[in-house]
Amino acid sequence: MTENTELPLERRLAAEHRTLAFALRGLVRRAPVVCNGETSVRNAVAKMKSEGVGSIVIVDARARPAGLFVERDLIDVALDAELDQPIEKFMRRDPLALAAHTPAYEAALAMIEHGIRHVLVTDGHTLLGVVSERDLFSLQRLGLGELTMEIRLAREIDTLARLAERVRRLTRLLVSQGVAAEHLTLFVSLLNDRISQRVIELVRKRHPWDRIGWCWLAFGSEGRLEQTFATDQDNGLVFETHGAMRPTEARATLLPFARAVNEALDACGYPLCEGNVMASNPDLCLSVSEWRNKLSGWLDNSDPKALLDAAICFDFRALTGDATLATDLREWFLDATSTRPNFLRLMAENALQGKPPLARWRDFVTEAAPNAPGTINLKLHGVRLFVDTARIRALARALPPTATGDRLRAAAAAGAMPAAEAEAIVAAFFFIQAIRLRHQAGLASLTAETANRIDPTRLNELDRQTLKHAFVVAREMQARLALDYQL
Repeated sequence: MTENTELPLERRLAAEHRTLAFALRGLVRRAPVVCNGETSVRNAVAKMKSEGVGSIVIVDARARPAGLFVERDLIDVALDAELDQPIEKFMRRDPLALAAHTPAYEAALAMIEHGIRHVLVTDGHTLLGVVSERDLFSLQRLGLGELTMEIRLAREIDTLARLAERVRRLTRLLVSQGVAAEHLTLFVSLLNDRISQRVIELVRKRHPWDRIGWCWLAFGSEGRLEQTFATDQDNGLVFETHGAMRPTEARATLLPFARAVNEALDACGYPLCEGNVMASNPDLCLSVSEWRNKLSGWLDNSDPKALLDAAICFDFRALTGDATLATDLREWFLDATSTRPNFLRLMAENALQGKPPLARWRDFVTEAAPNAPGTINLKLHGVRLFVDTARIRALARALPPTATGDRLRAAAAAGAMPAAEAEAIVAAFFFIQAIRLRHQAGLASLTAETANRIDPTRLNELDRQTLKHAFVVAREMQARLALDYQL
């Protein structure tokens, strides 16, 4: 496929993103069709047919959603010839429910992420309706689903490399159209996830093994679902062996696979990590018990540099493979960190080493960086301040989210800070991310330095003042952290 034929798809996807920016409430066309759990499948399906809908919500005695039954579920029931059984026996329990004010775009992402076609729309505990994939994409001949389907069906690394470039071009279009940074970084990360997962699937076919359970881990910005244009690889492997196989044997089997995956991802435009934070590094291809020992060593280490180097691994999440290995490791890690106040205090000390670039008498403190005088490193002196603080807040309360915004909101919900304060911090964080994205989208080539350095004098007055205020929020955020840990 040539670039000229690809571009219309990118523009349609960009237009689709704008279309899906309004609240879900606007997509609810009618009251939900509901029944109780004791209703027979036969009667529930008859009600779906008479109402002309493809789903029915099962509600409890207080009219709160307890499950969902959709047309596809009827196949399983029919095969078992149990149409007269209660529908609660076949319903999908705990269906995904989103608040009415949620942007429709988030529902689209959730459908892609969870492989579902319906979400419930609620206002508090009140069920407002059901939004389907058809509701979201009926006006578009091509949708987000098409791009993910192309990724899923790709059979060659070269094809995935072209799709990865298409994602980057699409991202530039969305940046130019002013899409919110929080949505955009999530969008980029999820599509990058799909490409990485397909790469791993293709490579896995060339590396057969048995008696090894494994999970590919995403670290750093990938682990936090906060990827921008400038993103190298940060990943690892966790595994468990079966039978008499020793971890050293399993590692010897997995490392060639990991190396091939890292090289394939590099071919797709995700550069190899200069710090070797990759699954092909034997130190990051570990059994469950080895990972626990490694994490314990970091938790008990008082060397600030060691903790700083290790922090990138603390944001891990499962990308593909046996996700329970990562989930169990995450639960163990959260239990371990929340009971180690000295570790958290050391992490806070590290987090406070970086300062927002605010000057006493003028707007910003800039640096005389080589080939970039009078610039600010937005990653080092901006984004990282928020990421480090949010990580500490989450680890201190044993909160599972890895994304910075989600961590701060979860910390507020857990009582670690007022909700309004958390939202102000989140807004400041994503404003800085937006400036980074706009800067990166305008660069012909990206390097570690150019991708994150901006000249504040080139910003318009509104952006310059807002950026200054975002740094003020960062300074206040750090002041609260210092107070909490008496630093």
